[in-house]
Amino acid sequence: MQFDLDLSKRLLFGHSSLFKKRFRNFEAILWLTPFFLVILAGLLIASTQRQTNYADWYNHWITACIGFALAFLIAQIPVERIKPFILPSYLITISSLFFVRVVGVSALGAQRWINIGGLNFQPSEFAKISAILVLASILERNRIKKPSNLLKPISVILLPWILVFFQPDLGTSLVFGAFLFAMLYWSGMPIEWGLLPLSALITAIFSGVFKIGLFIWIPCMGFLAYRSFPSRRLAALVTTFLQSVMALITPWLWTNVLKGYQRDRLVLFLDPAKDPLGGGYHLLQSKVGIGSGGWFGTGLLQGQLTKLSFIPEQHTDFIFSALGEELGFLGTSIVIMSFFLLILRLLNIARSARSDFESLLVIGVGSMIMFQVVVNIFMTIGLGPVTGIPLPFLSYGRSALLVNFVSLGLCISVARRALFASRSW
Repeated sequence: MQFDLDLSKRLLFGHSSLFKKRFRNFEAILWLTPFFLVILAGLLIASTQRQTNYADWYNHWITACIGFALAFLIAQIPVERIKPFILPSYLITISSLFFVRVVGVSALGAQRWINIGGLNFQPSEFAKISAILVLASILERNRIKKPSNLLKPISVILLPWILVFFQPDLGTSLVFGAFLFAMLYWSGMPIEWGLLPLSALITAIFSGVFKIGLFIWIPCMGFLAYRSFPSRRLAALVTTFLQSVMALITPWLWTNVLKGYQRDRLVLFLDPAKDPLGGGYHLLQSKVGIGSGGWFGTGLLQGQLTKLSFIPEQHTDFIFSALGEELGFLGTSIVIMSFFLLILRLLNIARSARSDFESLLVIGVGSMIMFQVVVNIFMTIGLGPVTGIPLPFLSYGRSALLVNFVSLGLCISVARRALFASRSW
């Protein structure tokens, strides 16, 4: 009897330790957070389309199932093994961005999609992950120690950025800049070097609304360059010159480069009531919808503003407004906390990664997701202009959803490799 008891204990605790070992390999946050968000998204998308004769919620879930499968397969492959495919994938995405200019499908004033077999896919979404991989590969070999080290990574991003910007897709082009800045900073670039290019945006704003402020702003940026770069005087002169050029050409860029709807989006978020039935309509209705949800919301599939489709295309970029109306402050807080935990976990994975390439890859993915979350939510609650950036895992969009899952699959692969390495050590 004693022998049988000992045998049962060994079997019980042996299976228990095996379960614990396997569970430690399971990245709970990276798997369960997207699962929760996708399930919630399907319900919200169904709610936004209650009055229509079509439904996209099941397409969102089907795409998510494919995304989960891709993420699982990618997570089993060591990231180092995909390096030979990085350059070909980058060239393919660049080619597809050129291709979309020729035979792309147009919708809502932009030409961003390619139709293959009756399905539209958006090359600019796939260009984001290929650009992150190329940047990680370059920055692994070339750490940012001097200004000349910036030329190669910036040139790699410049071509897809230009092609995406002129689709036109201002929102996605901003995402390229966000993960470029984050990855350069992670690879050793002083933060001042990144702030100086961003300061050109402030220069453009000053040149449009407060010209006298340029007489203070531009010298300040010249002084910042003087303090930050090795060649102080040259850096100050070049920065002052480029800032002045930006101030001079901003009116031309505003009139000839930006589309009319893009100009409206950038201006009307300051006072959407100026055009309540036009450019300001989305922002006004979005804030009304979120505000009507109160603390606990009206309940899933119960939002009246959502049901009556007060916000056009709410299931895409403005899905957060449906969330605010139907689940209220509590629901939006849970979703924001879920994103926070996801980003925090990605940051920890980047810190523990075995190689610079893997660390930079995870930082690129994390900054891409974080930037989209922040900009989309700010846009929806009226703290930022409407830029057309989707909310990851929640907004309807098959290309964006697949890219998000592929990105997480790469990050899980990095986490698994770091975990196995720590055990071996």
